This record gives sequence, C-alpha cells and structure tokens, in this order.
Amino acid sequence: CIRDSPTTPFFHLEGDWYLGNDGARGPWTADGCHGGPAAAAVARTAELAVPDKQISRLTLDLFRPVPVSGFRVQAEVGRNGRRVATVALTVLDRSDRACATASALFIATSDIGPVLTSAWVPPDRQTACATEFPLVQRGHGLPTFADAVELMVPEPGPFTPGPNTLWKRTPALIEGEVPSAFQAICPLADCGNSLSRNEEATSTTFINPDLSIHMHRAPVSEWIGASFVSRWERSSIGLSTAILFDDEGPIGTAQQSLLLQRPGPGA
Repeated sequence: CIRDSPTTPFFHLEGDWYLGNDGARGPWTADGCHGGPAAAAVARTAELAVPDKQISRLTLDLFRPVPVSGFRVQAEVGRNGRRVATVALTVLDRSDRACATASALFIATSDIGPVLTSAWVPPDRQTACATEFPLVQRGHGLPTFADAVELMVPEPGPFTPGPNTLWKRTPALIEGEVPSAFQAICPLADCGNSLSRNEEATSTTFINPDLSIHMHRAPVSEWIGASFVSRWERSSIGLSTAILFDDEGPIGTAQQSLLLQRPGPGA
C-alpha cells in the first residue's frame, strides 16, 4: 500500500527566489505557502550561511502569507564561534515586504563516545497503515501540501480530532537537491496544529503564527514520525507540541503557538 516516493519538489529556484509548486501551497490562501516547506526553505538558506556546523534549532515567526508565487530569504550571521553560531533570517516577497522572520542556532558536532540518554521506544512503522491526509477547511480549490505528501498511521480507521501519531514522507525541497536532515523534518514539524486539532476548522480555526523546531539527531530514513498534541485555551491561545522520531527513536521536537478563532457571522 506504500507508493513510490513523491517526486515533484516543493520549490524550484530562479536565482535567489523560491518558486513554489502545488505541494508548497497551504490550505488557507491560494498564494500562501504551507509553513512546513517555507520553514525548510528558511533552514536551507541558514545552512548555506553556516556550512561548517549542524543546525540544531529554527524558530520562525509568520505574520503574513509566504507567497507560493515567489519569495527570497535574507540571512545575516550574528555570531560564528568555534562551537556555536546564530543566524537571523527574513522572508521577503516580490515587493520586499517581510512575510516572516526567523532565528537559527548552529552547533559544531564531534564524536564524544557513548552517552546516557532517556529511553523512548517509537511505534512500529512496519505495521502502520497508509491513510489520506485529514483535510482542514480550504479557502480555495487548488492542490495543496496535503496532495503532495504520504501518511501512515498506527491503526486503520478514520481520522479523529485530538492527539495523534503518524509517519510522513514528503517530496524533496528543491528540484535537483537532496534535502538536509533538518530540511527533511520541517514539513512534518509544521503539521501539529492540523493533525492534533481538537475541533474542526468549521467551528474553530487554529492558525499558527510561529514554529519552533529542535533537532538533536538526524533521521535515518525518509519516513519521519511525530506524536502530536494540542492544548487549546478559551483565551484564544493554544499550543501544539510534538515528539519527532524515526525507527530508532526521538530525533527532535516541534512547537507551534496557536491563534484560535471562532468563525464570524456569514463565515
């Protein structure tokens, strides 16, 4: 029941511009990127700025849609020491308006030998079942991120709101490039608000104005898993959290702040 790996990348490049294919599009606006591919593009730009260290954390603040039709990412290295580096990034549209800002943390890796770590056994992917992406309410009729990715769940059955565990396989980020480990986890990391939603978008929308990803180990396969849970509060603020994992165990975490809104009259 597992298909060949998705082939159409999220983006192709024209100079410094990221131009989105259908899979980069999010559900809310026709010319707005899904946050996962956009975050991966930001991570790629940061990695090009600091090629000698491993990106460990990326925090992205999203304040207007990142256009599928084209955007570029400016990077400024704040500090690049022997062990740690930081990068500040800005996502710009074709009018040079900022759509998002980000900060990235890099750490130099070295082999220090065996270490003690917390035990956490991932679910068994070998018995997982393929499933369709559980769609949110769409603001347009165009193909989106949901049409470009593959999902597997621990048990067969329809999607139900609330905490969920699943595995995802996604296309490459850029045509002709193999994505880095951090780029590969970004598309799944941004799905917590949708895949662990507590209600459907017809009653409460759950847009995330930020995304923070930590990676402490590179995944060992193209299938990456996550255990998601969302906490919603009547204050209109929520939080989605996730453990990211592969077949061997945890690889990182993801968090999203959530802006919760009730649809108004006539919505």
